[in-house]
Amino acid sequence: MSNFKKILPLEIDQNTFKMIGKKWMLITSEINGAINSMTASWGGFGVMWGKPVAFVVIRPQRYTKEFIDVSEKFSLTFFNEEYRKTLNYFGTVSGRDQDKISASGLTIAHEDQIPYFVEANTVIICKSLFRQDFSEQSFLNKETVNLWYPKKDFHTLYIAEIQSVFVK
Repeated sequence: MSNFKKILPLEIDQNTFKMIGKKWMLITSEINGAINSMTASWGGFGVMWGKPVAFVVIRPQRYTKEFIDVSEKFSLTFFNEEYRKTLNYFGTVSGRDQDKISASGLTIAHEDQIPYFVEANTVIICKSLFRQDFSEQSFLNKETVNLWYPKKDFHTLYIAEIQSVFVK
């Protein structure tokens, strides 16, 4: 983390709607020495149970979900616009089928045994506190189900304590 400065979660001064929804992020986790990562553009930050938290949602077919379910730890990494093609690649190729981290040219490092990418401009280290699968019955607006879940492949919600934040 030599190129990074550690800050408190409340010192994140970027617009989180842009960070997540427009710029995207990589969610990365590790189990038994294997690392997998996926692009995400849904989620957020807030306070829950008196702790700074991140929340992310992951569909059941995503390989990264298996990693987070076992390790319960992950990083969220944010990049400059020059990495847009790389983020798109991570969102369209499965780590089950190929070693997309090696193919991407990104460099893995670890903080508290949690993998992150050196090329990122912001790294958020997280530990899961809660997870729950979405269910069709829980949606108050059924149009959301029709629009976003035609295959009924409902996301799992993860609420994770933000343990560390690093910025360049």
